[in-house]
Amino acid sequence: MKEDEIRQRSAFNRYLELVAEDVQAIFADRSNFIEIDCPACKNDKCQPQFEKLGFTYMLCPICGTLFVNPRPPAQLLMDFYTQSRSASFFVNGFFQPVAEARREKLFRPRAEYVRDTLPDIANGVIGDIGAGFGLFLEELAKLWPSARMVAIEPSLEMVNICQGKGLETIPCAVEDVQGWDGQFDLLTSFELFEHLYDPRDFVRKVWRLLKPKGYLYFTTLNGEGFDIQILWKESKSVGPPNHLNFFNPRSIRTLLEGNHFSIERVDTPGKLDWDIVEGMYREEGIDPGRFWRLVAEQAEPAIKGSLQDWISSSGLSSHMRILAKKET
Repeated sequence: MKEDEIRQRSAFNRYLELVAEDVQAIFADRSNFIEIDCPACKNDKCQPQFEKLGFTYMLCPICGTLFVNPRPPAQLLMDFYTQSRSASFFVNGFFQPVAEARREKLFRPRAEYVRDTLPDIANGVIGDIGAGFGLFLEELAKLWPSARMVAIEPSLEMVNICQGKGLETIPCAVEDVQGWDGQFDLLTSFELFEHLYDPRDFVRKVWRLLKPKGYLYFTTLNGEGFDIQILWKESKSVGPPNHLNFFNPRSIRTLLEGNHFSIERVDTPGKLDWDIVEGMYREEGIDPGRFWRLVAEQAEPAIKGSLQDWISSSGLSSHMRILAKKET
């Protein structure tokens, strides 16, 4: 897989430009920003690392979580995610042109992973949090036609898309879902965790919505992943106010186990870390350092492929996958 197959560079750059404009318009007043402790281990003595678009990223010296602090209030973030110009462009200008490629490259493999890993809930109730276009639920429904598929989505535009596909839809953020406690066999979310105002509240709400021994399966960014560590502040994944939280394999365990989940699996099956670094070097002039310049310029494709395989298998990809079970 290549980055351009699922994320066109020109569209992504335009999206980031719009985010920067929205930040100036929506978050100009920082007086109502809220100080938080580490979202994983609650440490209150974290260390500033850098600023980006006026937001400060801090690093927890105990668990290694990278996070924005202080951060905007939850309602202001929700307004940004659902009503801003950049949010509209993300749907229509960024995601829509690559939706089918993402279906094939990302969502279908995720559905197959669920089918192969959790066969006992093939007739269960499945909820996808932040369902977007409903691609994951569509793919899983092909494999599990007897399951009940539910899209949980706060964006009216996305709700209309999901409903247009015939998906049962709960039109709000998961934290606001009412009347579904103990109903789900599986809750999923993809590339959502990094956006959350309060990951701890999210995890607690998911716990309440799941049946006893129900599962939470999600993907998120690993702040200790290869391309984020190499590019750091210059990484496009480090993009406030969208990406507020960068957990890592050990800190995500701390958060989940501290909120009554047992960990079934944490791994990093990412395939794009090296491609992202090389693309930033070749296309956008970001210097990754002497050694990585050498790899980009002289290494054979097979060597680069082996490097990516090692990154993924060593738990060092920035794409992290977590499967957890509700403890009762």
